[in-house]
Amino acid sequence: MDKRLIGRWGEQVAGDYLKKKHYKIVAMNFSCRGGEIDLIAENRKYIVFVEVKLRKNADFAQAKEFVTRAKQERIIQTASLWLSQNQCELQPRFDVIEIYAPDGQHSKSIRINHIENAFE
Repeated sequence: MDKRLIGRWGEQVAGDYLKKKHYKIVAMNFSCRGGEIDLIAENRKYIVFVEVKLRKNADFAQAKEFVTRAKQERIIQTASLWLSQNQCELQPRFDVIEIYAPDGQHSKSIRINHIENAFE
């Protein structure tokens, strides 16, 4: 299956997870020349810029380890652009959502790990 379609599926799973946690999804796949943000969500206190990482398992490394410092900087710059274009009074936060799905979309059990303030 196309990697982009699998990635979009992972982002949808993450979005559904956030909705269950009472977040409002503001945008999906916001992109500009400098980068892309998978999900932008908000709750009463934060505007959250989310990087979604989908893996079959953590045997090689945890999914969050693939969000390198350079990737974090691109996300921060892209978030700054989004904030300059969208009025928002909420405090920004950067999260990573790890999704472990051994059989991709056909997985019977999916494990989700939501890491708040992941860029600290």
